Amino acid sequence: MLRDFSAQSLFMGLLTAFVGFASSFAVVLHGLTGAGATEVQAASGLMALSISMGICAIGLSLATRMPVSIAWSTPGAALLASSGAVEGGFNAAVGGFIVCAALIVVAGLWKPLGRMVAAIPATLANAMLSGVLIGLCFAPVKAIAFNPLLGLPIVAAWVVVGSLNRLYAVPAALAAFVLVLAFGIDIPDGALDKVAGDLVPELVFVAPVFNLPGLVSIALPLFIVTMASQNIPGIAVLKVNHYDPNPRPLFAVTGLFSLASAPFGGHAVNLAAITAAMCAGEDAHSDPKRRYWSAINAGIFYVIFGLLAGAVTAFVSLAPPVLIQAVAGLALISAFATSAVNAFRDAETREAAALTFLITASGVTFGGVSGAFWGLLAGGLMMGLTGKVRARKAKSHGKQPEPRAGS
Repeated sequence: MLRDFSAQSLFMGLLTAFVGFASSFAVVLHGLTGAGATEVQAASGLMALSISMGICAIGLSLATRMPVSIAWSTPGAALLASSGAVEGGFNAAVGGFIVCAALIVVAGLWKPLGRMVAAIPATLANAMLSGVLIGLCFAPVKAIAFNPLLGLPIVAAWVVVGSLNRLYAVPAALAAFVLVLAFGIDIPDGALDKVAGDLVPELVFVAPVFNLPGLVSIALPLFIVTMASQNIPGIAVLKVNHYDPNPRPLFAVTGLFSLASAPFGGHAVNLAAITAAMCAGEDAHSDPKRRYWSAINAGIFYVIFGLLAGAVTAFVSLAPPVLIQAVAGLALISAFATSAVNAFRDAETREAAALTFLITASGVTFGGVSGAFWGLLAGGLMMGLTGKVRARKAKSHGKQPEPRAGS
């Protein structure tokens, strides 16, 4: 095994972990605090997720000898940010995390549930995801309106670096955010000492509360976006790079690690989609049989980054919330564009997708249940109804006698 290690895989593992952590930790923090977490609980959740996905990546890559990359559910964190706190507060959200994790495990072990998830129309799943993401994608514009001197450097860094290399666009925006925070904001005396003192966060146990709003507003939508936007594409990335994993055990194991991190504030651990291509591609190593070390190294660095989550959270809390939301929004623009295109590609299902998107994006809750669930339900009903009407029209049209020749 050690003979397969290489400096190339070490560098790619570090790059993967840095890009994965730096590009979306802001989304995770915003999502957890949006669900009602305190700063300490959010730091605990970030730490639990980082360590869980690091250990999970190491274990699965060693067991399969494949570059199995693991990430937190970035779309799931965006969902939490858009849904807001539910009845029961963050304790109810944690109850939703646990139910979601259990569903992921069951989806891996029980074929019928896996087939049900796969049967969710991709157009509706993408419409729901784009509706969840659009609110955060407005944040960069709001940051510029809030203070152009603070917001413009962040957006400009993302645009300029992204035009050269999309992979480094979000890390560049994050670097600009750090510079803006260091030189453009009056930091209270002693605040940086607090950052240094909070270098390693404490894992905080959050007693879960299981109620209907947590189940319907958090657990079910989080399960759907995690499976549809992370786990299933993650398998596809491995197959594109000529690996042939058995998806079900991988889903089940990620669900178990989600279950382990949930009581400490972690929302979901899953297969990586974007960073998976970095570990599975030729840049990780010319020999596909040796690329699994890139995912192992990424897992090691994720654990290290997780141990610094307290300092990260404390430092970010010094900035106006709209600035960190801007970084999160920039990180999600690509995902929003992809999901929106996939949602509205098919003309026959476009209206149903639009209904799902609009209800989800509205942020309105009915009966304590978030718009993401109602949007998916309304879009599904409309798709089923229009499908039946179309089928009846086609059937009645088929019964009509064909016109005679020359008539």
